[in-house]
Amino acid sequence: MSNIVLFSIIALLSIILYSWYAGIISKKNKVKESLGSIDVQLKKRSNLIPNILKIASRFMEHEKELIAQVTELRTKSNANYDTNDIASVKDHLRNVGALDQNLGKLMITVENYPDLKSDQTMLQAQKTYNEIEEQIAAARRFYNSAVTSLNNSIEIFPGNLLANLAKAKIMPFYETDEDSKAPIDASKFLN
Repeated sequence: MSNIVLFSIIALLSIILYSWYAGIISKKNKVKESLGSIDVQLKKRSNLIPNILKIASRFMEHEKELIAQVTELRTKSNANYDTNDIASVKDHLRNVGALDQNLGKLMITVENYPDLKSDQTMLQAQKTYNEIEEQIAAARRFYNSAVTSLNNSIEIFPGNLLANLAKAKIMPFYETDEDSKAPIDASKFLN
């Protein structure tokens, strides 16, 4: 009888540990999926940027430096990165944040050009840009939620013991940089 009890306890513990392990793997994959969702939305935005820049450059002769920065940051944010390498993910999120900030500046600067802000093509591009930004924000919220779930599962016992077995690591949250958190003084761009 004692062998049956011992076997039952071992079997139950094995099932619990396997379930926990499977949960960590599932959460790790959910983080990768959510990074992919962000990348899909960023690709949509990236495809829109050349059109916005082309339209804007016709009107904004004095903003060539800002347009060049946006172009350079677009290239950096489109670069491939390793979703398994935390440093690579952090670098990618940093590049995307810098692009976000400069695109915001560009959109504010558009207000200083009456012909540009009334151009129908630019109005449609801005509308599309705003829609994509909302989708990116939603994808980032989903990513941060998935990261919270994964990080909790591998930081709480027995997940911390199973994390190495599952090749799961603490993933970074999507956070904006300090400059992006600061309020933008639109008057600097409207002179």
